[in-house]
Amino acid sequence: MNANTPSDGSPQPTAQTVELLHRHPSNPILSSRDWPYPINSVFNAGATLLADGTTLLLCRVEDRRGISHLTAARSPNGINGWQVDPTPTFASKPLEFPDELWGVEDPRITYVPELKQYAIAYTSYSRGGPGVSLAMTTDFRSFERYGVIMAPEDKDAALLPRRINGYWALIHRPMTPLGAHIWISYSPDLRYWGRHRMMLEARRGAWWDANKIGLCPPLIETSEGWLAIYHGVHQNASGALYRLGLALFELDNPENCILRGDSWIFGPEAEYERRGDVRDVVFPCGYTLSPDGDTLNIYYGAADSCIALAQASLAELLAWLKTNGHAAEETISTAARSDR
Repeated sequence: MNANTPSDGSPQPTAQTVELLHRHPSNPILSSRDWPYPINSVFNAGATLLADGTTLLLCRVEDRRGISHLTAARSPNGINGWQVDPTPTFASKPLEFPDELWGVEDPRITYVPELKQYAIAYTSYSRGGPGVSLAMTTDFRSFERYGVIMAPEDKDAALLPRRINGYWALIHRPMTPLGAHIWISYSPDLRYWGRHRMMLEARRGAWWDANKIGLCPPLIETSEGWLAIYHGVHQNASGALYRLGLALFELDNPENCILRGDSWIFGPEAEYERRGDVRDVVFPCGYTLSPDGDTLNIYYGAADSCIALAQASLAELLAWLKTNGHAAEETISTAARSDR
């Protein structure tokens, strides 16, 4: 049991003495003003580093009908000098893929060395609600769509970059009678999925991540495990408040949580995060790792209205988690007791 948890299991506050995510002074780095064609807003971008060192963001763009598509923006340094595709890069194709009837949203990009391709897990919005679809690309110009791989209602999905015990693994967030929790599923071929397991359960009661959680960027592979940055949705009198927390999972058995942080590490504070189409939202879908192997560039949607950048040290995130977290089963047990 973590030193911060007393013998009776009751939740105790933990001191947050370090600012882990640092907002870039250029924020927001992309908004509707940067777009070469008329749109309502841009947010929730997947991210990757291309072979030449260029940062590519695959941005969710909401048009003036309210339907979303994806457009690529490229930068030599991941901060400014963005070159935005002049037309949508990845638009919905409802005639071929009816599950994309009301748009495509919130991409997460994973480079898969075995396939020498980028996997894009995204939300496809159908009459039945949001589901998870998958597409593959080598150049972000042409795409092979696999179609829906997780039926509605499901979202917040990302593929792991390598097989786990011979199987591909997908992290996602289905809505079930059990609530909105983070799950993992496995596939031999990226098309047919099974062995569904809950990875991380939303807490209950007054916790910052009670009732509804979801994966943010794809899992980050470290020597100590898969690091997850996840969001929790706290309902209060003025609406929903989206904030970020950390969890760590076993490398060769990622459905097992090693550590889970008690408190959130990043929440809406800046004006561009608190005011917009959806207030009080920070929502990252992508990250890149700098050549130093430690600096994370985390790209997040702010208030569903723009894209911002926060930077963090991978070593500092892991160190914070060791100090301020404990095993997930202890977290769930403590939350359950506090909810009685």
